[in-house]
Amino acid sequence: MRYLHIDSPRPRIAVFDFTDCEGCELQLANKEETLVPFLNAVEIVNFREIATGAGEDYEIAFVEGAISRSDEVERLKAIRGKARLLVALGSCACFGGVNRMKNAYDLGAANAEIYGRTPKETLPVRSVKEVVPVDLEIPGCPVSKDEVERIVRHLVLDVPFAFHAYPVCVECKQRFTTCLMEKGQLCLGPIVRAGCEAPCPAGGLGCWGCRGPAEAPNLEEFFALARERGFTDQEINERMAFFGGFEGVVVGGTR
Repeated sequence: MRYLHIDSPRPRIAVFDFTDCEGCELQLANKEETLVPFLNAVEIVNFREIATGAGEDYEIAFVEGAISRSDEVERLKAIRGKARLLVALGSCACFGGVNRMKNAYDLGAANAEIYGRTPKETLPVRSVKEVVPVDLEIPGCPVSKDEVERIVRHLVLDVPFAFHAYPVCVECKQRFTTCLMEKGQLCLGPIVRAGCEAPCPAGGLGCWGCRGPAEAPNLEEFFALARERGFTDQEINERMAFFGGFEGVVVGGTR
């Protein structure tokens, strides 16, 4: 790759998926106007969605999805053993994602009810970092292609990059989006990490927290704000639990 008249080696990357919908991987192959420069910046040796090859000589592994079976645990450990850097890609990989909600249920009983005499192996859902060390996490459901591209430039060319410390509310103000809490919708924007450019509130949907907590979120103030607007503790807890990013955080009692 050549950037600012400087030649830089193209890192060998691999992209893997586990328990997920593969939407974050699709983002990497999306946004056609920058796809060619993006692919020119790296050498893809293993990426099932866009390439038929399956090389094992990668340096950076992007891992999408939560971990929910023993074979996934072993596969992830093998990937970690080969990769110089391991990047958790998306909310499922970073927090467990929507899949993590199943941990609240009796998995044995649910398995028997659904599959009867031929139950499938399943484990409580874990994020990638709960199984192996992770060098970088890119949250989102799905991830932001713009953000991934900036991170790739950071990894390849050492271009400075930092995640936003402020919450989604700031991006709503930048877009002149009217606060949905004032319109009677529950929105986690005050406590969720920015970086998505707030498309959900701009489209009329309160934030569900797919990017996880902002830096030093004022949780108690948010709880008070939500209660003042008539939202129950159950509604607040269910919203925060949806993507798993607020694991262990609860209002009005213990989970």
